[in-house]
Amino acid sequence: MSQNAHKYSLTTRIFIGMVAGIIIGALLQLLFDDSGDFTFSIFGFSFSTYGILVEGIFSTLGQIFIASLKMLVVPLVFVSLICGTSSLTEPSKLGRLGAKSVGLYIVTTGIAVSLAISLGLLVSPGENLNLSTENEYVANTPPSLSEVFVNMFPTNPINSMAEGNMLQIIVFAVLFGIAMAMTGEAGKRISAFFEDINTVIMKLVTIIMNLAPYGVFVLMAKLFATIGVDTIFSLAKYFGLVLAVLVIHGLVTYSVLLKLLTGLNPMILFMKMREAALFAFSTSSSSATLPVTMETARNKLGVGNSVSSFTLPLGATINMDGTAIMQGVATVFIAQVYAVDLSMADYLMVVLTATLASVGTAGVPGVGLIMLAMVLQQVNLPVEGIALIIGVDRLLDMTRTAVNITGDCMVSCVVAKSENELDESVYNDPAAGEKEEDVDLQHFDRNS
Repeated sequence: MSQNAHKYSLTTRIFIGMVAGIIIGALLQLLFDDSGDFTFSIFGFSFSTYGILVEGIFSTLGQIFIASLKMLVVPLVFVSLICGTSSLTEPSKLGRLGAKSVGLYIVTTGIAVSLAISLGLLVSPGENLNLSTENEYVANTPPSLSEVFVNMFPTNPINSMAEGNMLQIIVFAVLFGIAMAMTGEAGKRISAFFEDINTVIMKLVTIIMNLAPYGVFVLMAKLFATIGVDTIFSLAKYFGLVLAVLVIHGLVTYSVLLKLLTGLNPMILFMKMREAALFAFSTSSSSATLPVTMETARNKLGVGNSVSSFTLPLGATINMDGTAIMQGVATVFIAQVYAVDLSMADYLMVVLTATLASVGTAGVPGVGLIMLAMVLQQVNLPVEGIALIIGVDRLLDMTRTAVNITGDCMVSCVVAKSENELDESVYNDPAAGEKEEDVDLQHFDRNS
């Protein structure tokens, strides 16, 4: 990378890339609509300018960037969790970490969906709105509580890693780390080996993060070149309500919980989360953002490795506050569009289903719509109503992912504080973690 690029912090470069991508994407949609696109021929082959830029260059580079981030998730979670677990001197500490983390994640999700339903009933986003549906979404039968617990334990850990089943990876890594801690000298030797691997993986994270501004640029350009502005206008009330509830939950709920449970200043958390939030916004994936979230928690917020390596991968898997908010508002919206009166018992069922459905749901783009199908089925609403909101869901998915990873870090801070694993001097230091280690990729060319 050039020295000029390093004049700005990584957060600033990501923001510039995001804004530039939005502008370029919007311009492409204006310039190359159905009547304005033009084609040219080379050696008898016809090419569309719009197709080459959007579906070709932007789409390909964006998919490569997302794939590069996802490439890090399984090794990062597995290795860091083993390192953190094997370093625990008290076996009982792991049980406390699990109970506190899961408990807080379920509480915040319950608050999120309850807030969404309450404001949805107050604002009535689907009132007097008649929209046609063309697509039908078939809901999968939600797993029972016993199935959720059984499915947490892998029968084949290698297959779990290949499929990216995060809950099973977490369980296996925790058990493996506990076994290492109980093995004595052999465990210490293996632990040192995993610590070295962890160092190498974090270096790889640094390399990928240096490419993030360019990845964010192509992702935003692709999105805003394809999404229709008229779609947003037709669902403005629904869109605005979901966005408002996400902001309220992210700023108010998390601030109150953090202040009450730790006494820490919430504004510091939000300021230090801006880089990870931009990543989450651009990728729409809690799992893909996990490497950045873990680095933020450790280096900027002062969360100990033994806590962050457990709570953050778990949060990326089961903490779906943003998705629960969408489900709550969407349920009210679809019920109002179809003139279906839901009882208080129905809304309580929505709260319960949305909260439990978040456990074990993959942190990938678009998964919220599949979960919503389950919720709608539970209260006998037409599942094809999802087609009404799918046009604007991509933009909302970006925002709710940023809310999700902010909640992950808030819970990590609370758990770390309760376990005396939070370095408050790092948390309160505005410059902590800001001296990023840039990787000069030209260095490899000069020495090759």
